[in-house]
Amino acid sequence: MFVDIVKISIKAGDGGNGAVSFHREKYVNAGGPDGGNGGKGGDIVFVADDSLSTLIDFRYKKKYSAQNGAPGGARRSSGKSAPDTIIKVPRGTIVKETETGRILADISGNEPVIVAKGGKGGKGNMNFATPTRQIPRFAKPGYPGEHFDVTLELKLLADVGLVGFPNVGKSSLISVVSAAKPEIANYHFTTITPVLGVVKYGEKSFVMADIPGLIEGASEGIGLGHAFLRHVERCRLIVHVVDVSEIEGRNAIEDFEKINTELANFSEELAQRPQIVAANKADIATEEQIAAFRKYIEEKGLPFFVISAATASGTKELVDAIAEKLEDLPPVIRYEAQPLTIEQLQKQAEEKHSFTVKKVDAHYYMVEAEWLAPILSTVNMDDYESLQYFQRVLRYSGIIDALIEAGIEEEDTVSIFDFEFSFMN
Repeated sequence: MFVDIVKISIKAGDGGNGAVSFHREKYVNAGGPDGGNGGKGGDIVFVADDSLSTLIDFRYKKKYSAQNGAPGGARRSSGKSAPDTIIKVPRGTIVKETETGRILADISGNEPVIVAKGGKGGKGNMNFATPTRQIPRFAKPGYPGEHFDVTLELKLLADVGLVGFPNVGKSSLISVVSAAKPEIANYHFTTITPVLGVVKYGEKSFVMADIPGLIEGASEGIGLGHAFLRHVERCRLIVHVVDVSEIEGRNAIEDFEKINTELANFSEELAQRPQIVAANKADIATEEQIAAFRKYIEEKGLPFFVISAATASGTKELVDAIAEKLEDLPPVIRYEAQPLTIEQLQKQAEEKHSFTVKKVDAHYYMVEAEWLAPILSTVNMDDYESLQYFQRVLRYSGIIDALIEAGIEEEDTVSIFDFEFSFMN
């Protein structure tokens, strides 16, 4: 089964928590702090694998996560960083953030691409010692790793894309000019998945893609065409194959215009792509049919070739023209990762430290903030300086102001997860 678009969830590892630890040292009250830093969480890394040609494996496994970094230890020992999680995909896979459609990566090269970064490790208490704070009993938690719901979209890497109605001879053509062996039969939609073939000319070569037959309305999801139009997007050159014999009762000029309309409806940029027209099945066409179609195409200023894929007639001249045209065209399209917009950055910042304050009864308030959980786990509630650190977090994040706005008074109870304390402003 050919699968070229799937949705998955990826989660990089969280950084390890910093440690709270003390060693015994002469003349140092309660021992000097020596809690080490936490290790970095593992990244989610995508790499291209040429042995893969479909995304079908991702239909069965939807969630991918990297390991968390190890926590820091005593004697200034740093926690071990977690290994990266490697995800192998077919070359040409685009990774998009599902919610926004933002491109995160184009897996077309040989280099690994980090899509979700692991969180940094938290600092141990050895980092917080000062002349006035010699025994810090708190450390910082590790930072969370990035997580995304992503859409993987395979866009084939091909120099040339063959487009045209079903049964016009695209499969026959690619089988003649390359080593590709697509299914060939005298009925529509014999090709139901894109087929790649390497066409050699002299000491050079280019990649040709046989795109499954388009029909009128393909850009709106009719037939197979809509599912495979994305595979034409990267092509540097389009070879438009038309049945000039009109053996199926269609008109060659109308076929040509209908397919170009579908390309334009799908993408205006795609409609502007350089195009060569191949009038196929010339061996069973009349001279009048060929002449009429030639006149129409050449008036449009497009290169025109008369071929018969069945007999290989004219195919060498077509390949030579394709190769010559490719010499002047830019390389296969690569998509750049898109940065967050200002609005998305603002939304991300708001969500990062979002919280809610609920007044449960006259003197009891509940704070809900998921990001506070790792901070609470590193705070020693029996230590004054550690509590001061936690109070600063509440104040800088706006939680204290929100409690006051909600009407909290001195000695009212505040609950955060399983920790309760009396409010003192």
